[in-house]
Amino acid sequence: MALKSTIHRVQLQVADMDRHYYAEHALTVAQHPSETDERMMVRLLAFALNADDALAFGRGVSTEDEPDLWIKDLTGAIDLWIQLGQPDEKSLRRACGRARHVILYLYSGHGARIWWDALAGRLAALDNLTVVDVAPATVQSLAGLAAKNMTLNATLQDGMVWIADGDQAVEVALEVLKAATRPA
Repeated sequence: MALKSTIHRVQLQVADMDRHYYAEHALTVAQHPSETDERMMVRLLAFALNADDALAFGRGVSTEDEPDLWIKDLTGAIDLWIQLGQPDEKSLRRACGRARHVILYLYSGHGARIWWDALAGRLAALDNLTVVDVAPATVQSLAGLAAKNMTLNATLQDGMVWIADGDQAVEVALEVLKAATRPA
């Protein structure tokens, strides 16, 4: 018998002063049986960083040809493709060919840096790819916020990011390893 996903209910309030985006999102997040709390919380962080009324979760872990999050326009064209982890070069190139902008969030610390160092030169020409590394301490702190029912506040201001649940706040440490050169 196959294991079922764990369902998390999340009330996410986003105050992004850099983009002038303020909204509350009622999210249902399915955590695949093989997905860790760390990865699920990085998905929520990615949602907060790119919050938009059209941003939706893909099937992610269980589907190779869909991202973790995405925004499609009214014609079905993909405006934003958000992937987590360390995908292979071929799937990243395919994503960059399908979407106007691709953001990859790395979150596994030293292993992610080794992966990035090996591929950075070959991916440099992908002008619609942004690669962001989430610090290991941030990932661990975010995992500490994981619960079946969460009320989270995301505050983004002057390039700084905080995620809070009422009891504790996590200052998010991000490093952009590659910025897209084509306007998004």
